[in-house]
Amino acid sequence: MSVVRDSAEPLAIVFEDDGLVPNNILPFLVYQGAVTLDPKRPEKTIENLFETNDWGGTWRNGVYDYLHYHATVHEVLGVARGHARVRFGGDHGQELDIKAGDVAILPAGTGHQCINASGDFCVIGAYPPGSKMEITRATPENHTKALKTIPKVALPPADPVTGKHGALMRLWSQP
Repeated sequence: MSVVRDSAEPLAIVFEDDGLVPNNILPFLVYQGAVTLDPKRPEKTIENLFETNDWGGTWRNGVYDYLHYHATVHEVLGVARGHARVRFGGDHGQELDIKAGDVAILPAGTGHQCINASGDFCVIGAYPPGSKMEITRATPENHTKALKTIPKVALPPADPVTGKHGALMRLWSQP
């Protein structure tokens, strides 16, 4: 039995480079209410889903309350518990409310920062195989370096939610 809602389709948003946060030409994706969580083990539900779709290095935590991005890796965030308001795309990006069962997929360079969260907020993060996660702060020097590394980040082998034939594969395909 799949834990992913039938016909789950993400919202896709392309954030512009703002001079400090590079973002990416690939769209940021958010699946709203896509995952049916086991109420006794919601974290495990998301970890298993990501691992089934070849995303690993999973961790459990929240989203940092300072603006940052990852210039060397794509990242997926699955909300296991609670809810939060997160700004994606940097200071000129968009604030979104995310809640248990939502999944956000951030292409390398996508700025993110938690604005506020419920006390029980917990996300599961993961990365495609062969990637090394580094936290990058939004500075002019880091922006210049990121513009060189982001285009070299390989496309993932599968959408972390819907697999090898999922929306990410279609929406992130190279022209």
